[in-house]
Amino acid sequence: MQDLDNPILRALETTQARYALAEGGARRFIPEIGPLAGFSGPAGPALEALLSLTAPGQTIGLFLPAPLEGHAGWDLVKQGALLQMIRDAGSPPQVPRPVLELSAEDAPEMLELAALAKPGPFERRTHELGRFVGVREGGRLAAMVGERLRLPGFTEVSAVCTHPDHLGRGHAAALLAAATRRILERGETPFLHVLPGNARAISLYERLGFCLRARLSFAILRRPQ
Repeated sequence: MQDLDNPILRALETTQARYALAEGGARRFIPEIGPLAGFSGPAGPALEALLSLTAPGQTIGLFLPAPLEGHAGWDLVKQGALLQMIRDAGSPPQVPRPVLELSAEDAPEMLELAALAKPGPFERRTHELGRFVGVREGGRLAAMVGERLRLPGFTEVSAVCTHPDHLGRGHAAALLAAATRRILERGETPFLHVLPGNARAISLYERLGFCLRARLSFAILRRPQ
């Protein structure tokens, strides 16, 4: 499971290499997919390399084993703790209700929902990274869950979000169960990331069989104008 210690870089080196911009030991997703980036080796040279892959005013997001101690050339927007949770191969969870398969046609609504519910970075081509499922109410996309980072043997569950008008109806649990089941049935291991203060989400993930794998740090950096 060492790949999960640096999942963004590993995804961009392997399964999702077609979406990568690379310089030296640093890689990032193309901006239309999202701001996530990763690197190997010392942070100083890697952050310098990432500057060359990032336009002025743009941000990048990093998952790190420890807090970033220096960020020369970048503005530090935010930094904090991040939990990585994993779901072992046990019995796939039961999906309590039907869910909808989302497609590229749904991308504008997915982008709108993500902008409102703020599950994490979501850009106009993020939906290309994996399969997404959703729930509609009154013809409107009320909730969704999808796949983001993919590396050999592992798929990240991400974009877990519900429209504020449709909270408390069990949509997130049903969608997360569906996404988790699909990954397990492919013979892969689901994992996800969550902020340690999000007790409600952590409780849901634990009920679906996820457990803590590692305590990481995240950093959001902006290249100055």
